[in-house]
Amino acid sequence: MRTIDKLALPIIPIVSALALAMAPSAHAADSGPIQLTWWHSMGGPLGEEVNKLANEFNASQSKYQVKPVYKGQYDQSMTEAIAAFRTHRQPDILQVYEVGTGTMLAAKAAVVPVYKLMEQVGVKFSADQFVPAVSAYYSDSQGRLLSMPFNTSSPVLYYNKDMFAKAGIKEPPKTWQELEADAQKLKDSGAKCGYTTAWQSWINIENYGAWHNIPFASNDNGFGGINTKLLFNTKPFVEHIARLGEMAKKGLFTYGGRADKPMPQFVGGVCAMMTQSSGALVPIVKGAKFKVGVTMMPYNSDLVKHPQNSILGGATLWVLSGNPKNHYEGIAKFLAFLAEPKQQAQWSQATGYIPVTKAAYELNQKEGYYQKYPGATTPIKELSLNPPTKNSKGIRMGNYVQFRDIINQELENVWSGSKTAQQALDDAVKRGDEQLQMFAAAHAK
Repeated sequence: MRTIDKLALPIIPIVSALALAMAPSAHAADSGPIQLTWWHSMGGPLGEEVNKLANEFNASQSKYQVKPVYKGQYDQSMTEAIAAFRTHRQPDILQVYEVGTGTMLAAKAAVVPVYKLMEQVGVKFSADQFVPAVSAYYSDSQGRLLSMPFNTSSPVLYYNKDMFAKAGIKEPPKTWQELEADAQKLKDSGAKCGYTTAWQSWINIENYGAWHNIPFASNDNGFGGINTKLLFNTKPFVEHIARLGEMAKKGLFTYGGRADKPMPQFVGGVCAMMTQSSGALVPIVKGAKFKVGVTMMPYNSDLVKHPQNSILGGATLWVLSGNPKNHYEGIAKFLAFLAEPKQQAQWSQATGYIPVTKAAYELNQKEGYYQKYPGATTPIKELSLNPPTKNSKGIRMGNYVQFRDIINQELENVWSGSKTAQQALDDAVKRGDEQLQMFAAAHAK
């Protein structure tokens, strides 16, 4: 997939990009509300909540009308946006997942930084209102917010309390050693599947590194510059993937596919344990016909005595340049509306995503959300477990979409038994480094 910076657009300074974005346009509407397009990747019930937020904003004023458009999963929506730029039909707002941040940062002419937008149109908006672990990831070196935090998550372990009781397991596993032993007990008690995982690269490679405070890549996982090399073929990662490979052979781990595809296996009561995004909490609890438990990700007790901290997932909203001048005040007001405590708490409670502002977290507490869904505090604890280190503050690299696909391919080779863990991760690093080199070459000064 081509990145946005590969488009036939000049790479110009951010201020110039903003001036271009806000230039007068002959396409501005003469009458009626100004139409603002929001491309997103929230399908099903999540999409319904996105529509609800847009409808509430539209009802709150008459000058602007936000139109949400579902564009498929995150990688698909980015591809659509790139194609749209070629014909000058890009949306006003684009939802981009966290691993697309490096690519968006490099596309200076294609984006309008949120902090600059708010300053330019005079909308009151402060990065201080956001949870620090969230805002820091999406800010520049000066702490200025580049995109608007929207849906934030962390991996957690979901477990079927009924299946645990049948197997005689009283507590959820804290370590991978305990998880493997529990998976065997569950199998012995009649479970068809002990453990499965969604988002295998994000959880079992990227977060595994942060959780154990080991580097995923050089240059502080990409935060230190674009000349980055991948490091996840080292012994700690190899041993973890080898463990899962052996569990797969024994029937203790069942691979259910990429992204969210394993969800039905857990919600349907086939798999007793699943590592998955905390953003799936509400749909899981509502869809399951059993008691759902939520606990922190397991850690490898051979590596650490206690886990470090998780790295966030989810997405932010990026403002795209080149649209009519009269759109940008409306975009700013809509983003400010989404950041208000009422909307943030509503979104969090309806979806299970972590509230991205401090005020929304306090409102959730006040309204009893955490009493109703105790598991909703688990990802918050994971993200704030310890002060982030250079290995655990996140991953920021270009062409991430491409090499996450590479990681997924190579992990699938392990689960199928066609490669050893060492072979697969060596190949993933080699192929991923090629993507990073291409990205660095394209952005060499």
